[in-house]
Amino acid sequence: MLAGHVRKKLRGPEQETAPAEKPRRRTDVRLGLPALLVWGAAVAGTWLTPAVLAFLCSGLLVVAVLLLARVARGRKVRAGRRSFLTTTAVALVLAATAAAHSAVSSSQRHDGPLAEAAASGKSVVAILEITGPARALTLPGRAGTPERWSVDARTEQVTVSGKVIRTRAEFVVMGGRGWDNVVPGQLVRTAGKLRPPEPGQQETAILAASTAPGAAAADGSGAGAAPAWEVVAKELRERYVAAASFLPADPRGLLPGMVTGDTSALDEGLNAAMKTVGMTHLTAVSGANCSLVLGALLMAARSLRLPRIPAACLALTGLGMFVVLVGPDASILRAALMGSIAIASLAGGRMGRGLSFLCLAVMGLVLIDPGLATSFGFLLSVLATLGIIVLGSRIMDWTPAIVPRWAAAALAVPLSAQLLCGPVIVLLQPQFSTYSLLANLVSAPLVAPVTLLGTAAVPLVAWVPWLATALIAVAGTFSAGVAGTARTAAGLPGASLPWPEGAVGLLTMLLLSALTFAGVWAAVRPRQILRLVLGLHARTVSQLDAADSRLRAWTKPSFRRLRSPRSPRGYHGRGLEAGGRRNRLRYCTGISGRNPPWPQPQPHEPGQRRRRLLPPGGT
Repeated sequence: MLAGHVRKKLRGPEQETAPAEKPRRRTDVRLGLPALLVWGAAVAGTWLTPAVLAFLCSGLLVVAVLLLARVARGRKVRAGRRSFLTTTAVALVLAATAAAHSAVSSSQRHDGPLAEAAASGKSVVAILEITGPARALTLPGRAGTPERWSVDARTEQVTVSGKVIRTRAEFVVMGGRGWDNVVPGQLVRTAGKLRPPEPGQQETAILAASTAPGAAAADGSGAGAAPAWEVVAKELRERYVAAASFLPADPRGLLPGMVTGDTSALDEGLNAAMKTVGMTHLTAVSGANCSLVLGALLMAARSLRLPRIPAACLALTGLGMFVVLVGPDASILRAALMGSIAIASLAGGRMGRGLSFLCLAVMGLVLIDPGLATSFGFLLSVLATLGIIVLGSRIMDWTPAIVPRWAAAALAVPLSAQLLCGPVIVLLQPQFSTYSLLANLVSAPLVAPVTLLGTAAVPLVAWVPWLATALIAVAGTFSAGVAGTARTAAGLPGASLPWPEGAVGLLTMLLLSALTFAGVWAAVRPRQILRLVLGLHARTVSQLDAADSRLRAWTKPSFRRLRSPRSPRGYHGRGLEAGGRRNRLRYCTGISGRNPPWPQPQPHEPGQRRRRLLPPGGT
């Protein structure tokens, strides 16, 4: 409903009176193959050696050239086949680009001085550029302030055994106090020991920092300051957490996480409860928050009577500021890029498709950062969006007309996302959340007020603190409802059931998702189920009747005059085949002691001349 209102606002007043066209129900899957090829090439880049990746890139390019040559020389190729071959060739070129990008990181992981230093666990002094927000490393069952933090960084200069190495390599830094205050874009100096990454990871090495981060420039001569917008975003997050300190314990920690992505004040018990019932996507900012913020910005821009293109530019600017505020998380980047493509398409007067936007976002992000291809967060974000686009719309269409559209959407969105994300979640956490769908269904109406009111309070924290406090109080009330739902569902019996691990758990969860989807279809379409059952019954009856007719025709005796060298009289009786032997059917007259052969004489009727049955060969 919000998306439809946004499209109406964005079309402008000159087009609002036009009759609404019925949307096409076909799903455009033309960009699915390029997205899969690019993603697969990026995943291969994290596992294969540079030599194998070079061979892979060459092979992809050769096949692409052959396909393009086939299209250029094939004048008699049909238009549909020509389009498919061209799309496949472009997809192979993009896949080769992704593999080539991954080959750079692969060469640093397998060869060179950094790979040797990581393999031998040497101590280094490094100057790093922070590329991501700090993530707390908490131990299970341990509450309180985290003592260890994990930060993504990129090297500027590394000193190993007195040798200075200037290269751009991806590092993951694990350190203690002081690493929670670093800001993306900041240059820091630290010391520690290197160790190799886990197989399938994109980073070159893992640095266990033994010192707190110190400010330094790339040349080591001055202080390296973070970009101004990153510093402002960090200060706003800290002020927001302080402004929400008057709330009770649960909303005090949950509200900043749902609005700004800061989960430093989140209670460990609430975090465990949300993991139990499958609501961890609500403990931090996700793609749904981006969609809500983008829709609200578009509605506000069009309410001010702004033209279509300026309204789209204003909405995209606000979305960019929101991404800077919450940090470049995988789901945020995917949702932001997908929303940007959709807004650009709408502003240009061309309506696109959700699956096409998703494929474009996936290809763009993977080409920019191949490391996202192996990120479980990115995978879950893409699967959730894919489920909403492909399955959610169908579930809403199946819903009877008597059910309101908003109620159908409230059920279809969490169910479709869970059906596709479930098989991946069991790989990370082998358990089945019994009340996950119910808990997400109850908390779904509370997410929008928390996101919109809470986000509106972020800039007001610095400008109008009293108004920000009022908005935080209202948003905190709704976030308390989300927390209460999680704790209540987690306290129910059987809230978390054990599930098989590994491939067995993945396959069984896939089967459960398929059965659930079929069950939903059966529940919302009882008439179709009845017609299907009756149709199957009628078909079964017809098949049985046909089989019975064939059996009767096969067992019916035949009396055709056949010529046989063994039957000089000219008659050869053919009876029922039984056990591979030919038996002559006979009947008993009750007169004599022998059974004469068939056919049986017809009964005599009054007024008719009696027929005499002639013996075989008689005249």
